[in-house]
Amino acid sequence: MIFNSDLDNTLIYSYKHNIGEDKVCVEIYQGRDISFMTGKSYELLKMVREKTIFVPTTTRTIEQYNRIDLGTGAPPFALVCNGGVLLADGVEDESWYQESLDLTADSGNELEKAARLLKQDPDRSFEVRNVRNLFLFTKSEKPEMSIKRLSAVLDMDLVDVFNNGLKVYVVPKRLDKGTAVKRLKKMLHEGRVIAAGDSEFDVPMLKAADYAIAPEKLAERFALGDEVIRLREGIVFSDGVLEFILRQLL
Repeated sequence: MIFNSDLDNTLIYSYKHNIGEDKVCVEIYQGRDISFMTGKSYELLKMVREKTIFVPTTTRTIEQYNRIDLGTGAPPFALVCNGGVLLADGVEDESWYQESLDLTADSGNELEKAARLLKQDPDRSFEVRNVRNLFLFTKSEKPEMSIKRLSAVLDMDLVDVFNNGLKVYVVPKRLDKGTAVKRLKKMLHEGRVIAAGDSEFDVPMLKAADYAIAPEKLAERFALGDEVIRLREGIVFSDGVLEFILRQLL
């Protein structure tokens, strides 16, 4: 069984997030402890790792992903850059990346157009980053306005525009975690997939999985089906995800 899991706010949490006193630092950046797991999740993940093919599935870049140490050793596979890049034992699979570029080739003009628009955006508060020619990322003081401007000009049949707080993304429709999950499942010839995620980026992955776990609010917002396990507020999401997997699915 493959366990595809988002990282930020699904398994790990920034220092700004209150997850209690029992926590373990899993990411250091510029000498600062910036991301943590609960002590409980830190131990439960080791147990899940023994029984599944654990595949971190994240929008982080390779460099951002490599800063994380979950205490389980390097997983055999990781999907980064929103599934556009596959790491096998920590090494990038060049054929996977080339296939990702081929899949998203029809969105190239829209990404160039979006980059020009964002560079002129009066609300932009960060550089416009083109991540491996796969998608764009920046920040905006008024993300809803930035998205409105982009959506009015871009071909929304080819790209999606998201915001996560102040972060703004322009992503080809064919570059999503759900597509990546299906590609990896086919490559590994494995039968079942468990997926967990907490944000809009994770919805395609949750829909593509055989078993999916999401926060109740996300499931309601995107009208996810009854097959998606909805975890209520009031518990740390990572604890609930890993406990459910060990108790119900393994």
